[in-house]
Amino acid sequence: MAIFKGAGVAIVTPMKANGEVNYEKLAELIEDQIAGGTDAIIICGTTGESSTLSHEEHIEVIRYCAKKVNKRVPVVAGTGSNSTETAIYLSQEAEKAGADGLLLVTPYYNKATQKGLIAHYTAIANAVKLPIILYNVPSRTGCNIAPETAAFLAKNVENIVAIKEASGNISQVAELMHQADGHLDLYSGNDDQVVPILSLGGLGVISVVSNVAPKYMHDMVTRYLEGDVKASAKMQLDVLPLCHALFCEVNPIPVKAGLNLQGKEVGSLRAPLTEMEPENQEKLKKAMKDMEIL
Repeated sequence: MAIFKGAGVAIVTPMKANGEVNYEKLAELIEDQIAGGTDAIIICGTTGESSTLSHEEHIEVIRYCAKKVNKRVPVVAGTGSNSTETAIYLSQEAEKAGADGLLLVTPYYNKATQKGLIAHYTAIANAVKLPIILYNVPSRTGCNIAPETAAFLAKNVENIVAIKEASGNISQVAELMHQADGHLDLYSGNDDQVVPILSLGGLGVISVVSNVAPKYMHDMVTRYLEGDVKASAKMQLDVLPLCHALFCEVNPIPVKAGLNLQGKEVGSLRAPLTEMEPENQEKLKKAMKDMEIL
């Protein structure tokens, strides 16, 4: 059974002025997302600045989110690392904290071989019982999960059940779905490719855009899954300017700026990320106004 269908939000981690995690604000964001129809909360992913959270913060944010959501929608915890041992530790702690699934990004910087990826993911999966979503985003990690690797893992490791595909390579995604032969659920990791990935058998998206437009992204996927492909495709095309604006600087710089423009007061970013350039913020503001979310 799929972890979720629809639009899951890759939620930001709000910060106080002193740089600490703002749990009160996180609670507000979670409630806004659920009220907006978001189908899953993905906590402590790239958008959640997981790379600059301490292990203690990382686990506490997952625990807080799981408790606040209280099973209303699935909570998927980002627990990937370029250290297999660290990923196992974070995954086990996320399981204890009440997460419903795990999102495991490929090892970054050390760039594992395909054989290494199989060993890495198998070791983590064997250490937990939660269902696992592989996360393929080679533009950030320098490491690509080949279709045959993902298919092998899906067919040979019971709790590896899905993949978030953010390679941007539709041909690779098609080959993956061919080789997986129904053994792997597919989620888009790119907001500008949701409908194309749904057309290849995808179940939804793990979305950055959902932070600022949860109902829109939920409705876009739902319409496709209910058979109204034409309406869904139009929504995909209409949201492209907002997608471009939210990725004109490295994620999550623009999406935090967008939430702050909406008055959500999610705070700033942890170094080495910096605030959005003024000219890009103007582009984002225009795109949000055009979508009537500002």
